[in-house]
Amino acid sequence: MKILDLKYKTLIFLISILGISSCSSTKKVVIENENRSFDLSTNRGIPRTAFTGWWVYGEGHHIFKDEETLEEYDLIFPEENMEELVELYLAVCEMEYFPMECEMTGYIFYIDKVPVLQVSNFEILYIQGCGE
Repeated sequence: MKILDLKYKTLIFLISILGISSCSSTKKVVIENENRSFDLSTNRGIPRTAFTGWWVYGEGHHIFKDEETLEEYDLIFPEENMEELVELYLAVCEMEYFPMECEMTGYIFYIDKVPVLQVSNFEILYIQGCGE
């Protein structure tokens, strides 16, 4: 009987340790402009900024080149259907790797030292290089 009680207590102890350790693993991001950490899961308190530059899509990868700094950012669109977004890009540009001038509103953070622009809203301004 005591061995059975000890097994249950050990099992309960291990489960509670596992539960506590999983609660403390929240993702943090670093905002480029203010160098402050925020909880990525809630997006609370993260300032959104408008960036003007060029959106380029090719081989399944979206990037943005900022007109002001010429920095390049990987793009993520958490509120968009990615298949529809690719269809939109290809419908407007008619081919991959064609720069499309846009204003992207969102914020910048880093994943493994790679700058990422998480887009909350965007507006297509001009399609680079297109004739009449």
